[in-house]
Amino acid sequence: MPLLLKAIAAFAAMALLSCAPARAQLFETRAEQAFVIDAETGTILFAKDPDKLIPPASLAKLMTMEVVFHALKTGRLSLDDQFLVSENAWRTGGAPSGTSTMFAELKSSIPLRDLIQGVIVQSANDGCIVIAEGMAGSEANFAQLMTERARQIGLSKSVFKTATGLPAEGQVVTVRELAMLGLHIWREYPEFYKYYSQPDFTWNGIRQSNRNPLLKMDIGADGMKTGYTEESGYGIVGSVERDGRRLFAALSGMSSEAVRAEEARKILDWGMRAFDKLEIFGADEVVGEAKLYGGAKGGVELKAKQPIAIFVPITNRDRLIARIVYEGPVEAPVEEGTPVGALKVWIGETLSQETPLYAAESVGTGPLYSRAIDAVEELMVGWLR
Repeated sequence: MPLLLKAIAAFAAMALLSCAPARAQLFETRAEQAFVIDAETGTILFAKDPDKLIPPASLAKLMTMEVVFHALKTGRLSLDDQFLVSENAWRTGGAPSGTSTMFAELKSSIPLRDLIQGVIVQSANDGCIVIAEGMAGSEANFAQLMTERARQIGLSKSVFKTATGLPAEGQVVTVRELAMLGLHIWREYPEFYKYYSQPDFTWNGIRQSNRNPLLKMDIGADGMKTGYTEESGYGIVGSVERDGRRLFAALSGMSSEAVRAEEARKILDWGMRAFDKLEIFGADEVVGEAKLYGGAKGGVELKAKQPIAIFVPITNRDRLIARIVYEGPVEAPVEEGTPVGALKVWIGETLSQETPLYAAESVGTGPLYSRAIDAVEELMVGWLR
């Protein structure tokens, strides 16, 4: 049951909150699906059909690398480990395949550190298959590991069937989960994230440049990956860092490489320029109150476990809507620290941020007559609702 924030007056004074109906998006893009998120605050700056299931193409390689990076971080692998190039890897993803390749030689052994660079910089399909076979025995087994690992890190919709992203029935992702995957990789594996900004890599005497067009633009880009399938069009996961602030964006469904480069540049540049950071609640500051059933008092105060900050539009600030949402009324007794609900903030039509809220105090049960009154009140409210 939504409850307007106690702090609504302060927001209104700054023209930051509104209960007006949401209007059109603040930004227009030729991408069919798009998602932009601020790395520090988790503010979703833009979302357009972000949960549509689409083929990942080479963007699946982000998940391939997450599995590898996780194995390195946990000590299962080392960068010096050698992987054998099988005939399947050579034929399916190498020079005979006509696809993106690092030109790995058949039956050669390659250190993992070089395979990583081949996959990230050169989008090497042979490198992906070599890693998959070496880690899991087959690409199919490795793809299952990819899906299982996706669930472990909170990606609930993505399903992987190949390590390369080459077309396969049932292989799907969303731009929301791709952007969240990029953010996860940057946050969890800083020592490996640097490979995404590497301008080129040479293997088997063949130098190839990084395929990410954002890296050549003066916008602070340092990642991450491009992809293309006939079904989903041209896609990209990109990240920029400027003045200590970082954004991740995932876009798909564009008509050409040129459109992909331009739309990615525009949306990331807009995300950097069009928002101001606002701390709306400090650490341990009471955010609002949830109605209490059968308690010694009628409500329980709520707070987050950390300061709550959000990026708000420089213009159209009346587009911001904030509400406390919880299943209520909450039944007493309630212990301090109990999860109760969430503070949800919308920018226009986009649910921009969701912060868990917890009981800021302990409230015991009230006397019998008080509990009876609360019961009648809730029954009446429920009937009217």
